[in-house]
Amino acid sequence: MDGNRRWAQQKGLPTLKGHWAGYQVMKKIGQWCLDRGIKYLTVWAFSTENWKRSKKEVDYLMSLLRRALREEVEVFHKKGVRLNVLGRIEGLPKELQKEVYWAIEKTKKNTKAIFNLAINYGGRAEIVDVVKKIMNKGLKATKINESLIAKYLYSPSLPEPDLVIRTSGELRTSGFLLWESAYSELYFSKKYWPDFSEKDLDEAIEDYQKRERRFGGG
Repeated sequence: MDGNRRWAQQKGLPTLKGHWAGYQVMKKIGQWCLDRGIKYLTVWAFSTENWKRSKKEVDYLMSLLRRALREEVEVFHKKGVRLNVLGRIEGLPKELQKEVYWAIEKTKKNTKAIFNLAINYGGRAEIVDVVKKIMNKGLKATKINESLIAKYLYSPSLPEPDLVIRTSGELRTSGFLLWESAYSELYFSKKYWPDFSEKDLDEAIEDYQKRERRFGGG
């Protein structure tokens, strides 16, 4: 979900207004996916690199994430959606950690769909954490394979994503689900995230459906 700050700049608005506008779209996209029978949705809300931004901006994003977890989770719960959080949860402010664990616990029995929220997440950071977990287990190098690594990812039970969408015109994934998205189809939208619409989602899905997925098989 990229382009909140540039969207605000383009309109002569403060940066925080861009994040607020982006939050409004994030609230909608879960329902758009439910309406289309999509059972798994992952949104990257805050990266491990985003801590480098100004304290004012980081504090606002943390407060926005707390609000989303407290208010929107009630909506998700009523719709049968389970919330899952990817990332270094222990690196978040204590109050946000409480909201994360509360939301996960509240929705853990829901089965209609899974909404993954990537907070304090980085694809390289995830792989580093996997290596640390394996080393802490004292496993020999001969025991390490792709299946073992997948077992120690932040959410090992989730299927690998079929489609990765990035907004704002940037033609890179910036480490989003770096291990999991090895064979995902990539779709890049020129629109900033606050302008991303239901129609844009349909266009991305339609584009995906036209592709032939070979998974390296020729």
